[in-house]
Amino acid sequence: MHIEPGILSSAKIAFANVAAIGMLAAYAPGLIKRPALLLRTALAAVFFSVFMQVFHMPVGASELHFVGAMPIYLLLGFVPTLFGFAVGLLLQGLLFDPQDLAHLAVNSLSLMVPLAAVHYGLGKRIAGQFTVANIVKLDFAFYAGVTLMVGFWLSMGTEPTPLANWATFAASYLALVLVEPLVTLAIVRAARGFKDASWAQLCLDERVTAAA
Repeated sequence: MHIEPGILSSAKIAFANVAAIGMLAAYAPGLIKRPALLLRTALAAVFFSVFMQVFHMPVGASELHFVGAMPIYLLLGFVPTLFGFAVGLLLQGLLFDPQDLAHLAVNSLSLMVPLAAVHYGLGKRIAGQFTVANIVKLDFAFYAGVTLMVGFWLSMGTEPTPLANWATFAASYLALVLVEPLVTLAIVRAARGFKDASWAQLCLDERVTAAA
């Protein structure tokens, strides 16, 4: 889901910077008011960074990553995951890929916008119903959004990107839609076994700890 340096002009990167800052600023007050969300954001950033480093490979016009979006979202909540994506990409840039810092906002939006769409479109309705079908729906919707966001950025590039390159990248995410729901379900069910523990009440989203 990375957009490589040089594809976008400085003006379009500036637009992305403003959009990403504005999106995070809209949720910042709620984050600051609840210390538990700050802890969950730190956990989301760490887990996301680890997932990103576990598996990544160039595919088509971008890169295939094991994002681990749904385990993080379902366990830690929407706002921590939203900020965790941005902070995790910042950590990745600082520690592993400094060249990606130029597109920090671009790559953050590629994850944050689909996450918001999934949260308000499906996540709030599904609530604590952690079934395989629901998790597959969340994963499919999220990764469809990610591939569309990558296509959006590529369409704004200084040089045209062949549609076949984007289609190859988009098709590669079908593997994640097949694999990640199983990982998500296993992790969420394991976490629910600790839902009454004091650390779980602090670290996990209320949808997990309140689930029967």
